[in-house]
Amino acid sequence: MGNHLIHETSPYLLQHAHNPVDWYPWGEEALGRAIKEDKPILVSIGYAACHWCHVMEKESFENEEVAAFMNEHFINIKIDREERPDLDHIYMDAVQTMTGSGGWPLNVFLTPNTRPFYGGTYFPPTRAFNRSSWMETLEAVAQAFGQRRNEMEAQADNLTTHLLNSGSFGLDKDNELEFDPKILPAIYQGLMKMADLEWGGFGKAPKFPQTFSLVFLLRHAWLNRESPAFDIATLSVDKMIEGGLYDQLGGGFARYSTDREWLAPHFEKMLYDNALLVLLIAEAWQLSNEKRYLEVIGETMDFVQRELMHERKAFYAALDADSEGVEGKFYTWSRAEVMEILGDRGKRFCDHYGVTEKGNWEHTNILHVRDEAYAGLKEDIEKMMQARSFRVRPSLDDKIILGWNALMNAATSKAYSVTGEERYKALAIDNMEFLWEVFYDEASDGFFHTWKNGEAKYPAFLDDLSLLAEALMRLEEVTGELKWLDRARKVVEIILRDFSEEDSGFFYFTSKNQKDLIVRKKEIYDGAIPSGNAVMCLLLHRLGICYERNDWTSRARRMLASLQKVIAKYPGSFGHWACVLQEILTGTEEIVVAGRNPGDLHREILCLYLPHRLLVVADREMDDPPLLKGKFGLGETSVSLCRNNTCYPSVFSAKELISLRNRLQKR
Repeated sequence: MGNHLIHETSPYLLQHAHNPVDWYPWGEEALGRAIKEDKPILVSIGYAACHWCHVMEKESFENEEVAAFMNEHFINIKIDREERPDLDHIYMDAVQTMTGSGGWPLNVFLTPNTRPFYGGTYFPPTRAFNRSSWMETLEAVAQAFGQRRNEMEAQADNLTTHLLNSGSFGLDKDNELEFDPKILPAIYQGLMKMADLEWGGFGKAPKFPQTFSLVFLLRHAWLNRESPAFDIATLSVDKMIEGGLYDQLGGGFARYSTDREWLAPHFEKMLYDNALLVLLIAEAWQLSNEKRYLEVIGETMDFVQRELMHERKAFYAALDADSEGVEGKFYTWSRAEVMEILGDRGKRFCDHYGVTEKGNWEHTNILHVRDEAYAGLKEDIEKMMQARSFRVRPSLDDKIILGWNALMNAATSKAYSVTGEERYKALAIDNMEFLWEVFYDEASDGFFHTWKNGEAKYPAFLDDLSLLAEALMRLEEVTGELKWLDRARKVVEIILRDFSEEDSGFFYFTSKNQKDLIVRKKEIYDGAIPSGNAVMCLLLHRLGICYERNDWTSRARRMLASLQKVIAKYPGSFGHWACVLQEILTGTEEIVVAGRNPGDLHREILCLYLPHRLLVVADREMDDPPLLKGKFGLGETSVSLCRNNTCYPSVFSAKELISLRNRLQKR
């Protein structure tokens, strides 16, 4: 018959809709019942592509005896972390405070008024891994809540107070304007100390791409001619591309590697990771001209369009790690399978990708590059892809998430910038038109967070809107159409209206209109995607320049100055912030291409590696945005460059622009 999740649209919630546990979605019905019956709440948070979420479901949530106990003693709520990242952030912080670690599945016990008092991540069905079993945990929590209620309430009070204060971690309110001139070298040195000089990336296993930190190193190399920064960034890109993190047949990247060598990924494929890696690899290509980087951009874009794209040019959220109940089964091969498919050519393929009889992971093989490509490799890949098409595919999380689509939109614009392929620009435009049509709510002058089956749900979060505004600015750059810049300004004004914390200059994760949370959090750290506050900081800086809004540029500098010490101390957790700081301290290139036929010159400039640029195009005289005032009328298409409050004589080619920029850089 199903439980209360049966009418939800989230693939993750629907996975649990037929559990014997009487799951509810987060909402008034479940929360009201907890108050009425004075029962503790169990909140269990995960996402559709999460391997260990599936494991715990099979082991515990499908168990009739366990479910009966849960139904008797708790109000049980399931949350898709991708639908409600606000709730996930709050309760993840609580569990990390209690246990020192976090992850998914996330299982948190709350008082009837939703304050957390105990929790953890995965609990096994029997005592193992130095963890209590799930049933032991349920019994202990139910007993404690019944017999030591005052202690549980006190724990909940302390945790809630901590959550209220945690958003101010690292903020230096006494240093609001001054910047330490040694801050950028300190960030560089901090990242280099953490870098793996043999395998790339940072630290040991597990390894995440940490794209923001690698982008910082690429730009540091460009600004300072520091070859070690360039070397570690490109080594990291190379090793990720060559390893099992990258799907050697179909393109696209998995979420992270479980080992130091990038061989064995956690096989789920997330939209945002692929967007961020396209952005990184595009910059690496611009600095290196490495042919393989351009190929990987194309292969990854093909993967996204083939496997993660809705018919209306929107992008789905993720592909599961598992198929047929086995992690990675869709992507791994035995040597015998390869030889059967490729025949005599199979040995060369196996040598190239390290496929052995014994296997390199779980008695099977993850494809990873072991030697140089060979003639005919492309045809062999096509045969292997055809064979793989008959396998049971990993399940698709077909939610459309505003912020993740905005990231992919930005990556699509960047792909056009570096390749010149018109199909990417067309896709970015189509996707943005879709996002504006279905996510913007004219009645409330606000946006929604997710869309599926024709229905947009949940108010948008700071990440959604800041990433949307950034994508709009990139789209203006590649199209030259000012309507996208105007929309970016509109989105930023909505954020300023609904998300501001005026005292600090930072922004809350949730709108002031959202009322179903115990605290309103500020998210400062960069996570799997950039911090919405970091993105807003750069938006305020660039749009402040474009529209002559000194209050916006001053606010951006105040945000950065108050955070600079913690960025330098923990650069791996503040990688995108470090990139923003890098731009604001070294200067933004304000570039205007103006003329009746700006197309060819505009296209040339798009190809240039100028990551700290604000690029606006005008094909007629105009003074809105103010950056365009006086830039038209030289008789032929020209390029104007301003930087650090100084403008320079116009030039007439991309080559002259680079020459001018390089002369200024040497001063």
